[in-house]
Amino acid sequence: MHSLDNVIWQALTTRDSPFAESFEKARRFVREVTSLCAFEEPSPQGYAALAGLVGVGGTGALFLDSEYEPRPGWDLVAAAPLLQMVCENRGGRSVRSDSVESASAEIVRLGVQDSPEMVELADLTKPGPFGRRTHELGTFMGIRWEAKLVAMAGERLKVPGYTEVSAVCTHPEHTGKGYGGMLTAKITQGIRDRGEIPFLHVRRDNTRAVVLYERLGFRTRSTPHLAVLRRS
Repeated sequence: MHSLDNVIWQALTTRDSPFAESFEKARRFVREVTSLCAFEEPSPQGYAALAGLVGVGGTGALFLDSEYEPRPGWDLVAAAPLLQMVCENRGGRSVRSDSVESASAEIVRLGVQDSPEMVELADLTKPGPFGRRTHELGTFMGIRWEAKLVAMAGERLKVPGYTEVSAVCTHPEHTGKGYGGMLTAKITQGIRDRGEIPFLHVRRDNTRAVVLYERLGFRTRSTPHLAVLRRS
């Protein structure tokens, strides 16, 4: 199995294991970090283990190889087709990551003190599951405009040799300024500097983001499906 196949499971059983909760052949991130979860395989035993892990009324977000098929005991809360993209070379066009559009904005390193604003921005822009401890998964960078956090990007899933670029988002009042590209380029370069390969997940219908990532050198590797499930 490639390191990026069943990537949430592989992350939770390798480099992200300190954040893992487990039950039989299912794993999930602790709830304060993210709602992502996984099982070793999408079998009846896998779903039974996941049910034991999340509990009655509990939810979890999965990456599946194909569209979710209804199963007894589960309600589908949300679903989306995704692209898994990998940047294995430096062939993309450069994006300046050391400057922003105006003197009122600055790129900053984000940490625990910024968590409330990060959660607020993620709740507004919906880049994917994000919690008050998501920033603990790796490096997060943001852009502040007049002291307010208006854009961010960071690291999430980590497997041997690879780190995911995630939570790329910009406040609606500040789109079109190139902030997403700047922060993605900065996080991507930081991953490369450690000798790792950057990858990411994006909704297939988010054409604007896909074009940006392709410009930065990312290429589609696979087409997983996001399924957010609730145990009924």
